[in-house]
Amino acid sequence: MNFFDQLQNATATERASLFSAPIIDSALKGEVSLDQYVAFLTQAYHHVKHTVPLLMATGSRLSEDKEWLRNAVAEYIEEELGHQEWILNDIAACGGDKEAVRNSRPNMATELMVSYAYDTVQRINPLGFFGMVHVLEGTSISIADSAADKIRESLSLPKKAFSYLYSHGSLDQEHVEFFKNLMNKIDNPAEQSQIIHSAKVFYTLYGNIFRSLTAQPAMMLAA
Repeated sequence: MNFFDQLQNATATERASLFSAPIIDSALKGEVSLDQYVAFLTQAYHHVKHTVPLLMATGSRLSEDKEWLRNAVAEYIEEELGHQEWILNDIAACGGDKEAVRNSRPNMATELMVSYAYDTVQRINPLGFFGMVHVLEGTSISIADSAADKIRESLSLPKKAFSYLYSHGSLDQEHVEFFKNLMNKIDNPAEQSQIIHSAKVFYTLYGNIFRSLTAQPAMMLAA
């Protein structure tokens, strides 16, 4: 079995737990309120803005024998630049105050996931960051398009309010193939174990972000 399939199998329980978050079911049924959608985008902004800095940190800490992986990280950086601004524009298209979001604090679940990502890269092993890539890209591919369609229909929002979700949905399949190929080149058992462990933790932490959206009042829209 190749390593990507091992990664999929080893994280099946944690992935199922993430998808059991109440707001995901609500989104796929078109039962998410406008405040909840903006709250989701707000937390997305607070972790997506760290994607490029985390990729840079990952690339800087890879050993010389992982130069092929550093090149892949450079491609990821080019692809991910500016995505946090797409999210802010989506918020504005919903009637929200994107500058208030830019200057707000993330909720605790989001802050903990970002903190764990930096700690893994800087203290443990930069390859652990690919556990986060696996979780975020895999989750988006699975639900982003369907959730966007349902939310857009139920809230009568313009398509420009969903640039983040649509850009990370089924059209993003080539990113998953790119990731699969990278992971299947990782043949060191210790490195594989680190990626699997990190993915398990990221599934839990990302799931906590989704759960936080229904566990506390959503951010109020600007008038």
